[in-house]
Amino acid sequence: MATDILMPALSPTMTEGKLARWLKNEGDKVSAGDVIAEIETDKATMEVEAVDEGILGRILVQEGIEGVAVNTPIAVLVEEGEDVPAASSGQTPAIVAPAAEPVAASTPPASAKAASREESSERIFVSPLAKRMAKERGIALGSLNGTGPNGRILKRDVEKGGKTAPAATPKAAPPTPIAVEGDITRVPNSTMRKVIARRLTESKTQVPHFYVSVDIELDALLALRSKLNATAEENSFKISVNDMMIKAVGLALKKVPGLNVQFTESETLHFENVDISMAVSIPEGLITPIIRNADLKSLREISREAKDLAKRARAGKLKPEEFQGGTFSISNMGMFGVRDFAAIINPPQAGILAIASGEKRAVVRGDQLAIATVMTATLSVDHRAVDGALGAQWLNALRDIVQNPYTLVV
Repeated sequence: MATDILMPALSPTMTEGKLARWLKNEGDKVSAGDVIAEIETDKATMEVEAVDEGILGRILVQEGIEGVAVNTPIAVLVEEGEDVPAASSGQTPAIVAPAAEPVAASTPPASAKAASREESSERIFVSPLAKRMAKERGIALGSLNGTGPNGRILKRDVEKGGKTAPAATPKAAPPTPIAVEGDITRVPNSTMRKVIARRLTESKTQVPHFYVSVDIELDALLALRSKLNATAEENSFKISVNDMMIKAVGLALKKVPGLNVQFTESETLHFENVDISMAVSIPEGLITPIIRNADLKSLREISREAKDLAKRARAGKLKPEEFQGGTFSISNMGMFGVRDFAAIINPPQAGILAIASGEKRAVVRGDQLAIATVMTATLSVDHRAVDGALGAQWLNALRDIVQNPYTLVV
């Protein structure tokens, strides 16, 4: 029995997505667990696995179509030897590409229905290669006798020849993904880039930000890091400054829990768990995988988890629950030599810490000048949920932890 393959909800908040790519063609066998397509959501491009087995009888939503609503049929799965229905087997209307060439067979145009099989209402099934060859040779599909499964037209059928198709009415070519005009290259915005633009605009216009900065001396933390990495077994793990800052932020949020909150119109949510969202740059934009219960994990656990999440984030392999949620964010641009910056809050969270580069600076200790490795950290806070004094108190707690880093390992 024909079964609809529906646009999946890849996250609790997902309402629509873009069908980025089909990994199976019409006529291919599909087994449960096979990856059949890639769906582009607001956060990442994710793989979709089949839950049933059968034959991919018809693709209803072509590659590149945006705004496909969740639970919309995107393809039809049939049993081997079963006829493929002309449309979705469900009640929801199928979506087709408005001006793009289908990946596989579609209903023949009206101008081609005059020859042999095209006079009937029967659906024509054709492989993508055969369809392209027929188009290049000007052969009407309806004049060919398909020798494949269920009468599917194959390459060999086109090579045998058929009737020339009537001239089709010219139509506008689909828009080129990237158009170059002089010195301008136009690159269409991905779904992720559009959502980033929308969410950050909403954050800056709807969330009243205020900023607090402190200079933090890193020498003690760097010395501890060197000792920990020196005692580690060869290649077993390597702790980074970012790993230690994740742990320090987690401990600071437990010490001053008023920052581990979210504001809503009716109430402020206070979280017991400390789940740190860490900003990871990927080609399509930015994604924030989460280190959950960061205050309770060892530096070794945080290091391994952070590296794994970052690697899979760049490969587009994160699960929705690994980047959705979080109670506080950090953004680290220290590796780029940035002296200081202010980050935009990631709603609905109430705070984000911007971590800049550590550099040698002159510091005053008592009445003496000294040289220390100093980092500027800037806290961006939602003023609806957190007041200035509390933000400053939290930053001071963070500075104490970083400058006395043995609390990270005891």
